[in-house]
Amino acid sequence: MDRYYPQCYNLPLACPSSCPAGGCTVDCVTCKPVCNCDRPGAVCQDPRFIGGDGTTFYFHGKKDQHFCLVSDSNLHINAHFIGRRNENMGRDFTWVQSIVILFENHQLFLGALKTSTWDDSVDRLALTFDGEPVTLPESQGAKWQSGKVSITRTGATNNVNVEVEGNFKITAKVVPITEEDSRIHNYGITKEDCFAHLDLGFKFYSLSNEVHGVLGQTYKPGYVSRLNIGAKMPVMGGYRDFHTSSLFAPDCAVARFTGSSDGDALMMPSEMPGLSCGSGIGGRGVVCKR
Repeated sequence: MDRYYPQCYNLPLACPSSCPAGGCTVDCVTCKPVCNCDRPGAVCQDPRFIGGDGTTFYFHGKKDQHFCLVSDSNLHINAHFIGRRNENMGRDFTWVQSIVILFENHQLFLGALKTSTWDDSVDRLALTFDGEPVTLPESQGAKWQSGKVSITRTGATNNVNVEVEGNFKITAKVVPITEEDSRIHNYGITKEDCFAHLDLGFKFYSLSNEVHGVLGQTYKPGYVSRLNIGAKMPVMGGYRDFHTSSLFAPDCAVARFTGSSDGDALMMPSEMPGLSCGSGIGGRGVVCKR
């Protein structure tokens, strides 16, 4: 729907059949649909990463733990992993359930709410900015803005774009593990919890040459991957390098975040009130209460 690319403006296009539940977007230069999870900066599925260098790899982490995806002087992104133990593999099946973005003296939270039976018409996305809940009407194009920060629904439910002018843009979609996914991959998902999680796409506007993190390091100039590219599933190690003490803490071993010296200090986890989230009145939006 971008008027700056008239050759494919308002042209109906079908997502490739290979695209997972995350769907696709149009590459306006080529005027072709591309799977969201196949673009550089994507973090989807079990977490499957597409690095800034175009390399595909997996980082399994560990269930109920937190890991830094990106760490730079004025941007730090942590992810909370949920999962199930697979005794036969000796590791957890994991998915990214929520992320926290720290920038300047702000923090932004995006999370998928736990749910048993999936219904895509019910919004399962929780959002907070500096500890305060963000509520969006359930309609495509609905927008919330505060200064340089904007959050826009790209679908009536479970899809948003988050952008901080001059810093980053993130696409986020809440998706479940389907019974078919569980059967094919032997996840062992039950009807009590469909393991709703986030499929994410990152675009960065001002990373430094010192950026690090699971995904961030792949954007360094001259980055050389240590992955076994010939493997069927190239896996990135470094659990201890990327592990953080909490979702809100920029304290992984490779942390670069300093934030802004202007304004109030960043609100840290010990100062964060607990949030209880659920559907809003009449099912419109998501409301989070302290």
